[in-house]
Amino acid sequence: MRITVTVDGTKFADDVEPRQLLVHYLRERLGKVGTVVGCDTSNCGACTVHLDGHSVKSCSVLAVQADGSEVTTVEGLARDGKLHPVQQAFHDNHALQCGFCTPGMIMQSIDLLADNPDPDEQAVRHGLEGNLCRCTGYQNIVRAVRDAAARMQGGAGPEAERVAGAELGAGGGQ
Repeated sequence: MRITVTVDGTKFADDVEPRQLLVHYLRERLGKVGTVVGCDTSNCGACTVHLDGHSVKSCSVLAVQADGSEVTTVEGLARDGKLHPVQQAFHDNHALQCGFCTPGMIMQSIDLLADNPDPDEQAVRHGLEGNLCRCTGYQNIVRAVRDAAARMQGGAGPEAERVAGAELGAGGGQ
């Protein structure tokens, strides 16, 4: 099936198998390897991306379901060589160890902050429930999300991604 999708500000048109998962399309066809395949069962959240501004586990979405949509991956967050505030907060608060879950945690955190720009610790833990980390014990992740909230003061979400994506310019996709 033919799909057209905008990924990290660039429009792509491709033929895909009807059963191909979005995570595999992003990784194998577009080279977006920051979107991690963790479990293929939607349990871990490592593959979380934004689909039209909301987090989804890309191992539970077919590529054809993204037709006509905007997808933002962890690779699409940095602007002008500067990390997104959530990425920077994860770095500054040592919110990773092996880093495997980090892309999905960051994408889910941005969605969480779009819905709740000033979450307390309990709200952060609840908002990240579907994303698993096997290394950190979550304390530094919670601290990073709260730090990012303070840095952004309500500036997360799909509109921020759309504006930032427009700055990239929609180049010549595939």
